[in-house]
Amino acid sequence: MPRMTAARAAVEILKREGVVHAFGLPGAAINPFYAAMREAGGIDHVLARHIEGASHMAEGYTRAKPGNIGVCVGTSGPAGTDMITGLYSAAADSIPILCITGQAPVARLHKEDFQAVGISEIARPLTKMAMTVLEPAQVPGAFQQAFHLMRSGRPGPVLIDLPLDVQLTEIDFDPETYEPLPVYKPAASRAQIEKALDLLAAAERPLIVAGGGVINADAADLLVEFAELTGVPVIPTLMGWGAIPDDHPLMAGMAGLQTAHRYGNATLLESDFALGIGNRWANRHTGGLDTYRRGRTFVHVDIEPTQIGRVFAPDYGIVSDARAALELFVQAARERQLRDRTEWAESCRLRKRTLQRRTHFDAVPIKPQRVYEEMNRAFGPETRYVTAIGLSQIAAAQFLHVYRPRNWINCGQAGPLGWTLPAALGVVAADPAAQVVALSGDYDFQFMIEELAVGAQFNLPFIHVVVNNAYLGLIRQAQRAFDMDYCVQLAFDNINSPETGGYGVDHVKVAEGLGCKAIRVHEPDDILPALDKAKALTAELRVPVVVEVILERVTNISMGTELDNVKEFEELVG
Repeated sequence: MPRMTAARAAVEILKREGVVHAFGLPGAAINPFYAAMREAGGIDHVLARHIEGASHMAEGYTRAKPGNIGVCVGTSGPAGTDMITGLYSAAADSIPILCITGQAPVARLHKEDFQAVGISEIARPLTKMAMTVLEPAQVPGAFQQAFHLMRSGRPGPVLIDLPLDVQLTEIDFDPETYEPLPVYKPAASRAQIEKALDLLAAAERPLIVAGGGVINADAADLLVEFAELTGVPVIPTLMGWGAIPDDHPLMAGMAGLQTAHRYGNATLLESDFALGIGNRWANRHTGGLDTYRRGRTFVHVDIEPTQIGRVFAPDYGIVSDARAALELFVQAARERQLRDRTEWAESCRLRKRTLQRRTHFDAVPIKPQRVYEEMNRAFGPETRYVTAIGLSQIAAAQFLHVYRPRNWINCGQAGPLGWTLPAALGVVAADPAAQVVALSGDYDFQFMIEELAVGAQFNLPFIHVVVNNAYLGLIRQAQRAFDMDYCVQLAFDNINSPETGGYGVDHVKVAEGLGCKAIRVHEPDDILPALDKAKALTAELRVPVVVEVILERVTNISMGTELDNVKEFEELVG
């Protein structure tokens, strides 16, 4: 039987589970694992500047391609606690990532050694498994179970904590005969699918609500086929955006309080039936449940049994992987005599043509709506957008267009500021040929701005559009309810950069200091040329390029408290 250190066995398992990239930061307590990774070869490592950034890089890497599992590696103590936000974000959006931490030797765990903390206990509520491995011989089984759990049922993250002496101990392990454990995914029965279709057939104005589970299951093709067979329009959630192309005749728009379209809300309110697939009825999608549910029948399909009925009790629930369910939906629909939904679908298209928001403004300082208009002109259907939270994300969802699954990469539930930049690096690592465009407000950008250096060092090029109003814009807008504008202003006179005009941080100088290129835009007609120049620079220099657009200080973006009570702040076009 071959003998090797437990750390080497862990690395060999990673490789046999398909891992080719890792993101992290070495340290004393994890150095044996790094030594094993160096000796084994086959795993490219990206050195983060902050271990939270590495966890978000792992998220971006997972979200970019079906089957990917991002790996984040760090030492003991604060490295593990810095990963917690990444674990939360991954768990909330059903994203599998594997976090590996070093730890003090087993005999020292209760002695408050330097940088020794019970990270598995801290991480357990946010993971499918969090384990400090106390016996070296358990290491192979721990990693095998980690990959099994991350892929089975509702996907999610795992943390494995490796004490220093456990990593160094030699064990018997034969990597050549290692096999991943079978993956378990619940599947709908034909009888369940037939009942759901009976309920759909009885409806006059049905909709499909497509959630992130459709994309996680790599089932967008089946979703579109099912919609086309039945003629039923589709409302994607924020996490499901891209499951059906924006220009598809049955794409009825997103519904919700913030990241939504006027026509999407109007269509949902006109409907009398909703088939939710792989969604969780998130509160920013539903708004008040009385308004959302009134006059509608609901069927809910989800891979996680405890999600059925969590937000409200559907009229019928099915526990199933989205792909397994949609395969049966397509099969059963082909064998049925289906109702003609042409009139209903055309009414949805009429709303889509007419219930639009205005984007063309010539004002200086620039209004944010104009930025998204120019982004739509600059970037084609293959573009992969990455963003986190704030008015920039909300406006992007209202005005941008997404045409393919995994081309809208967003931390939907957790929304940690700073997520965008490192997640974009993970997407580029996963798909180096892609046109990746990150979008941040100035505060999201500043949170983890140091990770720009990672893109420069490892030649991970992308365009980062920064819409700068020198404000915590979403918080400022929320504070209107309290009649205040308090602790949300980022503006100051920069003594080193008077050209920033009181907008505070000089993002151009910071980006250049971190090895990247940057362009600042003040005039609306200069946005498109700047984006075109950024595309050329990323292709030529293979580093991130920042396009900073100086916005008007205060803009209120459409949002509300109910689907039928969304406040519009600008003149409408239809």
